[in-house]
Amino acid sequence: MSDAARYHVVHETTYRYESPVSISRQLLHLTPRPCAWQTCLEHAVHIDPQPSLDETRFDAFGNPVRQFAIELPHSSLLVRAESRIEVRPHLPELPFDKTTAWDDVRDALAYGARPIHLEASACLFESPYVRVKREFAAYAAPCFPPGRPLLEATQALMAKIFREFKFDAKATTVATPVLQVLQEKRGVCQDFAHLMLACLRSLGLAARYVSGYLLTQPPPGKPRMIGADASHAWIAVFCPDGDDGFWVDFDPTNNLLPDTQHITLAWGRDFGDVSPLRGVILGGDGHAPEVAVTVTPYDELTAATTGV
Repeated sequence: MSDAARYHVVHETTYRYESPVSISRQLLHLTPRPCAWQTCLEHAVHIDPQPSLDETRFDAFGNPVRQFAIELPHSSLLVRAESRIEVRPHLPELPFDKTTAWDDVRDALAYGARPIHLEASACLFESPYVRVKREFAAYAAPCFPPGRPLLEATQALMAKIFREFKFDAKATTVATPVLQVLQEKRGVCQDFAHLMLACLRSLGLAARYVSGYLLTQPPPGKPRMIGADASHAWIAVFCPDGDDGFWVDFDPTNNLLPDTQHITLAWGRDFGDVSPLRGVILGGDGHAPEVAVTVTPYDELTAATTGV
């Protein structure tokens, strides 16, 4: 497809431990998820030291995951994921002002409603990083007057978060409560995604967390998007449609609808479900990860390596 974009993605994580680690068990969400609009053409993961146990499977949300164990003493850990991905245009075709009223969607998702949307139900309630509280409903309320179309209202909420919150990589950690983010109006893409999820779920709507990547350097003349130096995060809201339904993505960090510039890695209830790398170790003492992400258009990479 001529409008499709192809990318080469390198995601490298390095741990250096103050004392040797005797056992390490890790779970990776680093394999790009197959989607109707996205194909992973090539994928490989390099792990050093070499694991004694290494297997792949799918998690409860259908994301490909890899788990491994290293059972020999080691003082560092390197995980390098390299992928070649094709992303095709997938903006919603339905005009946002023609979608179902948000309060009708809320009622369709309420307990006891029929039909039951099982996939959406998993993203309707609180999760470890997303709270359901009246403060979030109150913040979103001006965007959601009675009868307003769901996607129009959700887009307004995305724009409100973009206007009123400041991207600040030093303001939060992964443990910062989302209510604190609302109060201080600062954070990073994961915080803004969790905040938007908290607002939508506090209104009785189903929304999921999406992790992925952005192009590291934009094409000439295009602005550089926020959050392009690491794994990125955005959200998708559920729209019932008879017995089925569909999801529409929103990126509150950049105030835009994800399309070919967003590469989907995995989705779940919140960051905890799709953390790129998490696990447990025995030993190690102090340590912190060094993470480097590079996303390059595949035609640029080919030209660089061939000299064309």
